Amino acid sequence: MKKFFNALLITLMLFAVQPFTLMAQESKETKLIPREVLFGNPVKAGPQLSPDGKMLAYLAPYNKVLNVWVKTCGGNDDKPVTKDEKRSVYRYFWAYDNKHILYLQDSGGNENWCLYGIDINTGKTRNYTPFENTTAQIIATNKKFPDEILIGLNKNNPKIHDVYRLNLITGEMKEEVKNPGNVSSWLADSNMQIKAYTIPTADAGSELYFRDNVNSPWRKLVAWNPLDDSVSGPLFMSKDCRYFYLKDSRNSNTAKLVRLDTKTGKTITEASDPIYDISGVMTNPDTLKIEEILFQKEKIEHLIMDKSIIPDINAIKKLDSGDYFIAGRDQADKIWLVGFRRDNGPVTYYQYVRKTKKAVKLFDTKPELRDYPLVPMEPISFKSRDGLTIYGYITFPPNTERKNLPMVLNVHGGPWGRDVWGYNPEAQWIANRGYICLQVNFRGSTGYGKKFTDAGNREWAGKMHNDLLDAVNWAVEKGYADPKKVAIFGHSYGGYAALVGATFTPDVFCCAVSSCGPVNLVTLLKTIPPYWTSMLADFHRRVGNPDTEADYLYSISPISKVDQIKIPMLISQGANDPRVKKAEAEQIIEAMKKKGIRYEYLLFPDEGHGYARPENRLRFYSAVEKFFAQYLGGRCEN
Repeated sequence: MKKFFNALLITLMLFAVQPFTLMAQESKETKLIPREVLFGNPVKAGPQLSPDGKMLAYLAPYNKVLNVWVKTCGGNDDKPVTKDEKRSVYRYFWAYDNKHILYLQDSGGNENWCLYGIDINTGKTRNYTPFENTTAQIIATNKKFPDEILIGLNKNNPKIHDVYRLNLITGEMKEEVKNPGNVSSWLADSNMQIKAYTIPTADAGSELYFRDNVNSPWRKLVAWNPLDDSVSGPLFMSKDCRYFYLKDSRNSNTAKLVRLDTKTGKTITEASDPIYDISGVMTNPDTLKIEEILFQKEKIEHLIMDKSIIPDINAIKKLDSGDYFIAGRDQADKIWLVGFRRDNGPVTYYQYVRKTKKAVKLFDTKPELRDYPLVPMEPISFKSRDGLTIYGYITFPPNTERKNLPMVLNVHGGPWGRDVWGYNPEAQWIANRGYICLQVNFRGSTGYGKKFTDAGNREWAGKMHNDLLDAVNWAVEKGYADPKKVAIFGHSYGGYAALVGATFTPDVFCCAVSSCGPVNLVTLLKTIPPYWTSMLADFHRRVGNPDTEADYLYSISPISKVDQIKIPMLISQGANDPRVKKAEAEQIIEAMKKKGIRYEYLLFPDEGHGYARPENRLRFYSAVEKFFAQYLGGRCEN
């Protein structure tokens, strides 16, 4: 479950709906933020330094599609090096040879990731993994081997990934380690040798195996039971492989940062928090010494572990407002890329020189956001009906009294993830249109310890949904929200929650929007991608087993209560979605059609689990905005 990635953000039908407007006074005071500004492509994003620190790569539109551009640091010779015409490039990185940009790309959202490499000098592009129905994984890169990388491929067996050593110059691939049939992840050491792997256990726990060298036998280092495994896992090895650093919740509710001695088995806790799991670790790129540990609380908390970087951090904090993060470093560790996140503006990037403690601003991701009335995202907490503390965020419309307002309950995906503080285009969009945006880290969300995550087990449409209802009640009791004008909206699991809201508790909500949401948990779990097979035991423990509990799973599926729908529905789906198949949406569409229930349906033939193409995102949000305007009474861009 830890491997779930929050789903990105769809065209057959767009129903014409006349927009409603708020009071004339508010319309004059609050500038409407165009959807293009909120959901269109950034001007620039995702910068990365070349290992030698001489070149800068970043993402920017080329023919309206995000591609990789490169330039000389300090120069004006920017040029696009990838030229994808259909889908934006997001997952890219420099090879250590300083001349290859490597990136992963799928087709139409099918998540069969191919690894591409482009020579920035010649422009020659090569598909290193041109295999049918295969997804590539990046396992390791290393400055000692600038022309090679380790990758995982499931071309021999779609359920598991073997490890290959790829030569970037020749394209030759050699099998490095064969998967024995149950390995779910591989880890390499500082010499780019596979030294560890993890396997799932039959009871939904996991085990970590290690070998002293490539000729040594594998031995078990750690076993996590299902409860501990909720928030635990390996992070990295020390340079000499003597120590393994783990996220570890054994003998603790929250995931601590633990150092494990690979020879003695003894552990030392490096950092922990009683409420929050560790969320990240920054290490020195050469020594692998821990420099900073991160905790995602209401906002990010930085715990500095290496005193030598304190002067740098102090200098960085003076550069800009917001939460800083280190986005990259050159190989010599002389130049850092630094970013700043804020809730009411774009991400800003700087190039920082450690010797001089000076920095040059590179860019704002979306500079036009500074021209519009963005509002703060405010942390909240409340007690659930059974006594759990639930955390989340609320974003209010600008220039409006916080009283009896229409509200959108915006449910995050996963569900094994969480909402975090920072600029959120959906939150700003919802607030700008005149609604409260309420985001809830319901039980089952991650980051708050294993007990909180496990409290969501077998509670789909149960206590997980109750937490959402309790959040609505909290906002109503505070006087913020109009109980007659509450919408429920979400992607992926959030889409499922919206469907549950419309079918299980239709009296609470006035309308619902589901994007890529599961409809029938029996069919969902029987059609997962083959390379998710290692996570099946986790699915069965947390949700249910479709082979032995089909009746139970059907009973908590929106399709089982389609008769109870009494509110308007908007359902959206990517035709190529490998996680939540198109058949999920079609099941409930067909049922509503037969029963004469009102609905709108958007099917995007060139998308998967989320909407990568900007024109599709804009169509989706245009349709949702008109839908909300009709049923919540807010503003709408023409």
